[in-house]
Amino acid sequence: MAIKRGNYRKKKVSSTSWKKQLKSWSIRIVVGFFALSIFWVLCLKFINPPITYLMIKRGFQWQSEGKGFKIEKDWLPYDDLSNNLKRAALAGEDAHFMSHNGFDTDAIKQALEKNQSGKPLRGGSTISQQVAKNVFLWPGRSWLRKGLETYFTFLIEIIWSKKRILEVYLNVIEMGQGVYGAEAASHYYFNKSAKSLTKKEAALIIAILPNPRQWDARRPSNYVNSRANNIVRYLSHYEIPD
Repeated sequence: MAIKRGNYRKKKVSSTSWKKQLKSWSIRIVVGFFALSIFWVLCLKFINPPITYLMIKRGFQWQSEGKGFKIEKDWLPYDDLSNNLKRAALAGEDAHFMSHNGFDTDAIKQALEKNQSGKPLRGGSTISQQVAKNVFLWPGRSWLRKGLETYFTFLIEIIWSKKRILEVYLNVIEMGQGVYGAEAASHYYFNKSAKSLTKKEAALIIAILPNPRQWDARRPSNYVNSRANNIVRYLSHYEIPD
C-alpha cells in the first residue's frame, strides 16, 4: 500500500506541476500578445504600413488568373491628399467618424435591422474598423477575426489620431483590381494625382468601395453614379481632421 500511495502522490504532484506550467505559459502568451500588439500599433503610428495581407492575397489571386502578380500602390501623405477625397470618405463611408470612438452604434443597429431577413450582414463598419481589418488582420467573417478587429479598432482609436486613421485608410484600402490607396486609384481611373481630385472624381472613387473589384469609377453604373452624386451633395457638411 505504501508504494501505491507513493505513486499516487507522485502522480498528483506531477499533475499539479503540469497545471502550473500550463497556467504560467498561458499567462506569458496572453501578456506577450498584448505587448506585441500594442507595440505594433504604436510603430504604425509613425511608420507607414508597407503591405497588407489582403494585398498579398489579391496579388496571388490575380496571378492565378494568368494576369501576373499585381499590387499598385503609392503612399501619399495626409496633407497632400485632396480635401475633396477626405470629405468624400466621411460622407460615403463613415458619417460620424469625427465623433465616434471607433464604433458607430447607430449604424451597426441599422445594419442589423436591415439584415434580419437572413441575408449576409452589410454595413455598420466604421473607417477605424476597416483600417483595423485591412492593416492588422485578414479577410473573413469568423468570430475570432471580428473579436480581433474590435480589439485593434480600440487600440488605434486610443494610440492614433483621427488624422492618422484617415491617412492610413486612404492609402491602404482596396480601390480597384490590384489597386490600393488613393494615389494609385487616382492615376488608374483619372490619370492624375490624388492631390487634385475634383469633388465628383473623389466621390466616384469612394462610391465604388463597397465592391471595388467589380465597379469602375471611369465607367460608373447608374447606381454608382447616383451614389457619387449623393456624396458630392453632402461634402460641405463634413469637417475633416486637421
